[in-house]
Amino acid sequence: MHKIINSENAPAPIGPYSQSTLAGNTLYISGQIALVPGTDNLLLDNIEEETHQVMKNMGAILKEAGADYSNVVKCSIFVSDMGNFGKINGVYGEYFTINPPARETVEVSCLPKNVNVEISCIAVL
Repeated sequence: MHKIINSENAPAPIGPYSQSTLAGNTLYISGQIALVPGTDNLLLDNIEEETHQVMKNMGAILKEAGADYSNVVKCSIFVSDMGNFGKINGVYGEYFTINPPARETVEVSCLPKNVNVEISCIAVL
């Protein structure tokens, strides 16, 4: 059995998927991009601002599930330009200051809505 968890404080899905799924005590959060919740606005002015919005969206879903960043055990980061890795990594590190989760970072040719970064995660509650 699994339960769908959606937060009004995170962007609505832009396709046939849920923001997250809770299976047992494991929460799977779909890839988040820099959409501002409740709008169609993307924060793309600079990669740091974009990454902060991605992380805030993920945080809203974690909170809805009764969790926070300390519950995250695995992240997947997708970037359109590995040249942005240092700046993305700097912002990402602000959210995982103690015992950061496992992760991979992969450069891809294109992301939804032509964003520069997308992050998904797995958390244990």
